[in-house]
Parts: sequence; structure tokens; C-alpha cells
Amino acid sequence: MFDLRGLEVPIIAAPMAGGPSTPGLVIAAARAGGFGFLAAGYKTPEVLDSDIGAVADVGVDYGVNIFIPGPPIRDRAAVERYRESLRPLAERYGVPLPEIVDGDDDHFAAKIDLVVERRVPVVSFTFGLPSVDVVARLHDADIAVVAGVASADDADRAVAIGMDGLCVQGTEAGGHRATLDLDTRPNTTPAITLVREVVSRTDIPVIAAGGICDGRAVADNLAAGAVAVQIGTALLDSDEAGTSTVHRAALRSPSSTETVVTRAFSGRPARALRNDFTDTYDSTAPAEYPAVHHLTSPLRKAAAAAGGRDDVNLWAGTSFGSIGGGSGAHIIADLWAQSQHSSGR
Repeated sequence: MFDLRGLEVPIIAAPMAGGPSTPGLVIAAARAGGFGFLAAGYKTPEVLDSDIGAVADVGVDYGVNIFIPGPPIRDRAAVERYRESLRPLAERYGVPLPEIVDGDDDHFAAKIDLVVERRVPVVSFTFGLPSVDVVARLHDADIAVVAGVASADDADRAVAIGMDGLCVQGTEAGGHRATLDLDTRPNTTPAITLVREVVSRTDIPVIAAGGICDGRAVADNLAAGAVAVQIGTALLDSDEAGTSTVHRAALRSPSSTETVVTRAFSGRPARALRNDFTDTYDSTAPAEYPAVHHLTSPLRKAAAAAGGRDDVNLWAGTSFGSIGGGSGAHIIADLWAQSQHSSGR
């Protein structure tokens, strides 16, 4: 079974669903001595299989991240009100107002079948924990299993069902927060504080995530007990990332000055660059994932196609202002070199 403690360079390319994570980015991370995750979220099993094949054919180690399915709609009236509030946006971009999707498991069972068949080295989960039966099935296929968590209590829950590793995500992290329960209000605990707390409670490997965009952050989180750090925002503008043109431009823009945590885009808390959409819709967005995601997705795509940033989910961590471009391999190698210098090695 793959051991996260054995990375030559303990830097992991995060799974970033919706486009940024690509086979090329995973391969670049591996070639830098690190490790990368493919993002299975929102993809069909066929597309995921193609991505896995592209990485496996190169012969590098890699992981796949899978979303735990969200519950059925709990408050349909709230979802209907939110849908109606989006009508002016649909009219602005000339697209039909999306219908409500009552349930979507994101092909969970088929994706589990696929990673088992492919003998993917590491599988991680976001938005909840898999069943003990799923964990056992992955272990039977010699697959290491990692859970994304955002609190020490959630880490305890993950350890109890047999996780081989934990990705501990602090408040600084961009994109969706790895809270296990849909209604949970995310804490504001920094990554390094959360890492220290979790490391004191478990012996399994801990990966630090959240706001890691320079060598000092890498060195400090490793010194706190993490076996590796996971970076996402730092790679959004890399050559191999599938980040959209609108998203890249926003990350580079001097007008991008702050991030906010919002449910407006998906119904789950996620950190993004502040824009008109977050200002307008955050206060009314219900905690209904994936229903809210399906309502806003076509509108976000239309907004991106129109070239504007006002109504697009511009995921970014708090350290977005310090990121740069270039190859993913160079970004990872540079971070590792910086961290070695920071720690005096």
C-alpha cells in the first residue's frame, strides 16, 4: 500500500474539481518528486477513466479524489426561492433558468468500481466519509484511503473508520471546505493550528492544507507534524492547470483584494474571490448541495463564456496574491527549495 510518508518531496498537488486539476498537472507534480491528485468530482466515469489512463501510462504514483454524495433536498421551498432569485441572472446571460435537481450521487458507485479496477494507489474523499464497507473494499485492492477533514473532531471520526491518512484543511484553504456535514459552519482555525491538534490525537499520516504558497508555510507545517503539505491555489495559474481564462485573469488582477467563504455557488461553504455574485447571493443561499450547485452551474458557465468575473466561482485561498505562473513542477520544486532554506537545511 502506498505510504504518504515516503514522498521524495512532501508536496501534493490538490484535487481541484471543475477543471483546474488535469493529468498534466498530476504528472508535473510527480516529476518534481511530489504527488498529485486527479479530481473525480463532476466528471463521468468515462472521463475519469481517461484521466487515470493518461497518468498511469506515464508510470507515476497518483491519487484520485471522490466526492461523497450529498443528501436529498431537505428544504425544497428554500431551493425554489433561491432558484427564483437567480432569474435576473439567467435573463442577463440569455440562458434558461435551470431546473431543480432533486438528487445526484456524482456516479459514486461507478467511480469506486473504477478506482478498484484500476488499482489507483491513493483514493481520497471530500464532503464526508465513505462507509466502512467502501474502505474495506479499497483496502482489499491495496489502495490507501485518505479523508479530507476540517476539524479535530472530524479527524477522530475518520480515524475510527480506518483511514490511512488525513488531509487537514485550515480556514485559509481555497475552494470547498472539507467539512463532513452539510450544515456545519466552518471554523476559522488556521491550518498549522489544526495540524498540531490532529497530530497530537493520531499516529496516522497528516497532510496540511490551506494557505500554503511559500516555503516558510511548507517548513512550518512540516515542523508541526504534517508528513506533507497539499497546495491548490499555488498551482491555479500553472502551465498544466485547466484553470479558465477568466479565473486566471482574476487571480492576477489588482482589483482582486479579498476572499470570502460562501455557500452561494454550491450550497456548501467554499472560499472564493469576492465578486458581485458572492455579495448578492451569499446571504440567501440554502445549505443544499448538490441542488444549489446544479442551479448555478449553467449560469456560471454562461458568465465565464461572456468573459466577465462578476458571476463566476473564482475559488482561491487567502494567499492567492503571492502565486505565480510557470510549470507545476517548477512551482513545487521552488517551494521545496524555499522550505529547505527556511528550515536551515
